[in-house]
Amino acid sequence: MPGGSPEFNSPDVNSPVPAPSHNGGRNPLALLVVAVVAAAMLYAGFHMARRSGGEPPHILGKSTQAPNFTLESLDGKNMSLSDLRGKAVLLNFWATWCGPCKIETPWLVELQKEYGSQGLQVVGIAMDDSGKDDIEKFANEKFAKDMGVNYPVLLGKEAVGDAYGGVPALPESFFIGRNGKIVERIIGLKGRGEIEDAIKKALNTEPGAAPSSTASAALPAQK
Repeated sequence: MPGGSPEFNSPDVNSPVPAPSHNGGRNPLALLVVAVVAAAMLYAGFHMARRSGGEPPHILGKSTQAPNFTLESLDGKNMSLSDLRGKAVLLNFWATWCGPCKIETPWLVELQKEYGSQGLQVVGIAMDDSGKDDIEKFANEKFAKDMGVNYPVLLGKEAVGDAYGGVPALPESFFIGRNGKIVERIIGLKGRGEIEDAIKKALNTEPGAAPSSTASAALPAQK
């Protein structure tokens, strides 16, 4: 496996922004910071506007039972989280337009190869609004050919995103232990080492008894 992960440093919006140059031109760094902040605000506003009733999302903490769901995979089959009971699950919310997701995906492929035999199952949930055809095209062109994705990709639904706290940013990953409880949550692009550490936490759990339907916060099958 590759060695240490490269560091990815995002602009710090709290840092002073350099003043425009005296020749009247715009400072490129200032424009970049403004663009990043604006994009984040637009995404957050759009996402919250889509929520029915305007209620804030339920925040899932560590040791919370991961909500069950049933979603369609790209091959047309239904898959439920409960099908993976006894495995450590890395639930990765992403989208085809998400640049950081494309950086992270090769790491997930590598980690699935390395830890799959120990009981890890990575599951991707595509949160695009564009529909199955566009996601499938992207998966065939980018995932299969360029990245060799070796884990199932499911078609996400807003109800599932809401059940997992609203998914305020992408990528977002939940690390679920063999007992079905969340052991870690990572929002945004982090280093490969941080993802691997969270996987080890999930693997280092004991399978538990199947939860009741109430405790598992089961969601209906999405069509």
